[in-house]
Formats: sequence, structure tokens, C-alpha cells
Amino acid sequence: MKLTTITHVTVDGVMQGLGGPEEDRGDGFERGGWALPLFENEAETWLGQVFQRADAFLFGRRTYEIFADSWGTGSWGTDQGDNPISVALNKRPKYVASTKLADPQWADTTVLAGDVAAAIGELKAKPGGELQVHGSGDLVRWLVRNNLVDEITLVTYPLIVGQGTRLFPANGPDTALELVDSRAIPNGVTIQIYRPGGRPRYATA
Repeated sequence: MKLTTITHVTVDGVMQGLGGPEEDRGDGFERGGWALPLFENEAETWLGQVFQRADAFLFGRRTYEIFADSWGTGSWGTDQGDNPISVALNKRPKYVASTKLADPQWADTTVLAGDVAAAIGELKAKPGGELQVHGSGDLVRWLVRNNLVDEITLVTYPLIVGQGTRLFPANGPDTALELVDSRAIPNGVTIQIYRPGGRPRYATA
């Protein structure tokens, strides 16, 4: 399986609290829910197709708990009809990289608590199409640092939030990206799919 990351970000790179005002208040973040007003039919259809493409999902703990509450064991429950996101998440294996999650209640969940890099390598070696990572900023940054990502999808929303956790830190590894595909939705949301290509080339004197 190839490991793909799918991340919703603002133009200034913020990924925190996209779904609702109470989704993630960490570090005093007060501008949550920025994605939903721009998440219209074409974007929803595209995202449903992305989830249906997955053979398995990999999450960080916090994103896993948010997804479980929305799509699995939490307040929404698992009965969401034929919603393609719900169907994919509830029928396919889910893996969580965490040392704190001891007893996950969402069916078909496996916690990766030991040598995470080795465990992910074993998952990638299995036959299949995609091992998808949604959200999970800390995990995505770790995966990039450890050269475990095969494809990066950025869904960029036309707004500047001005605060919150950004996908990539101010100081981190440098990575060249090859643009594989891109599309624009009429409301200004853009989708870019990249393939990591080693270190960038820099100009010399």
C-alpha cells in the first residue's frame, strides 16, 4: 500500500479545528469551523471518493478520537446510511499511532504503540492500494521526517485564519515535491496532490 496524507489547510497553512468551533481548542484556538462554510457539493463528492479509495486508515490519537466521535462510537453513532465516508471508516481497518490509547471502542481498530516506523513499514508492505492519513498533524510531520509518505494531498481553503497549528513547522526538514495532479473548485478551494522527491535543489552563488 502507498501511504497518502490528506490535509485540509488555510492559505496560511493552518489545519487546526477545521470542522467546528469546539473541535480543537488547544493553545487557545478560537477560530475553529473555518472549512465547513466552504465545503460544498463538489468538495464533498470528491472527499467521499477519496475515502472510498482507502484500503486502511492511519491516525494520530487526537484525530482518531474526533473521527470516532463523529463517525464511529460517539454521539453520531455508526448508522449514517450510505454516506461514503461513514461506510469506508466503519468497514475498513483503522490503525492509531499512540502510546496513550489503551482500549479503543471503535471496531476494527489496532493501536500501534511499539516501533511505529516498523509497524507502518509492515502495513505498507501489505497488498492493497492506499493507507490513508487524514488530519493527524503531529503524525504527518513525523511521517514526513521519516520518509514514510508516498503522496501528500493538500486541500487549500481561500482564507487566512491568522492563528492555530500549521501543518508544517517553522523549522523542519526540507522536501522537494512533484505535482501529480491539481484541481480547483468554483468556490476557491484547490486540491493539489504531490509526491515527495528528496531534498530540494537550491541556487548557488
